[in-house]
Amino acid sequence: MTDTTRGRAAHIHTRDLAWGPPEPAELGPVHDATREDLLAALALPTAGDVYDLDAGRWHDMPMAGGIHPPFALMRYRSAQGGAVEGDVPSGGRGGFAINSELNTTGHHAGTHIDALCHISAGDDAHWYGGYTPAEHSGDFGARRADASTMPPILTRGVLLDVPAHRGVDALDSGSPVDAAEVAAIMAAQGTTVRQGDVVLVRTGYMAYWPHDLEGAGRHFSAGITADAAVALAAAGAVAIGSDTEGLEVLPEVDPEDVFPVHIALLVERGVHIIELLYLEDLARDRRHEFLFVCLPLRIRGATASMVRPVAIA
Repeated sequence: MTDTTRGRAAHIHTRDLAWGPPEPAELGPVHDATREDLLAALALPTAGDVYDLDAGRWHDMPMAGGIHPPFALMRYRSAQGGAVEGDVPSGGRGGFAINSELNTTGHHAGTHIDALCHISAGDDAHWYGGYTPAEHSGDFGARRADASTMPPILTRGVLLDVPAHRGVDALDSGSPVDAAEVAAIMAAQGTTVRQGDVVLVRTGYMAYWPHDLEGAGRHFSAGITADAAVALAAAGAVAIGSDTEGLEVLPEVDPEDVFPVHIALLVERGVHIIELLYLEDLARDRRHEFLFVCLPLRIRGATASMVRPVAIA
């Protein structure tokens, strides 16, 4: 990609076959990475350990009720059904048959990254780049700053292990993590946040979700506050993720604010949010710095993409 066609990071070669190049206003700071940034990130692994950060997804999995549609997967064609219907190739010397499935879901199921069109704010319901639903949202989703504009992400990742810092296994439900605590955690871990980093905030929620939903309920919705989000973005984070459904603390510290972290990051700064990351293995091995790889799907009009990110140490 070149600065005049796709964004500011000339080392990423990609394209949109249907819509053409995006407008500069659609592209958040994740597009600012240089060749030198990429090569430095690729040099981080020294042990050859790969950590799968995907929490997975399955039929009837727990979802944020009322906000996102359920994840459903059903058998579509089968060996038995194909033989009965007689409308697909089958048989032969090898006994060929086909199995396929139908999947219906929103793109916020399981581990996912939010596109910049996910959250609107203000009287005109604008999202990042100043785009509004009145002008830029059609019957088939957002036409600007949608999931198709998110690039492949290969960069330095930083883990902030909040429970380890507090000496607990998981944060209590609704426990806030503010900017001062984030700074203290980084000092204790000996880590820093640099321009272009992805920051992953562990609350310990994944130690309970989804196999112990009662236990998960005791640790639900702990997260960062707006001042922590702003501080991390100011330090250079181009995406911030966590092991929870929402990243930010709920209920909000200021009851007059509604999802202030999502507004501060997605709408105001173009910083992506990654949710429901599995961070327990990284925390166990005290991996606080690593190569982070996340490849969003190019889904035109979508407000997010399901992803399977990895950390390589």
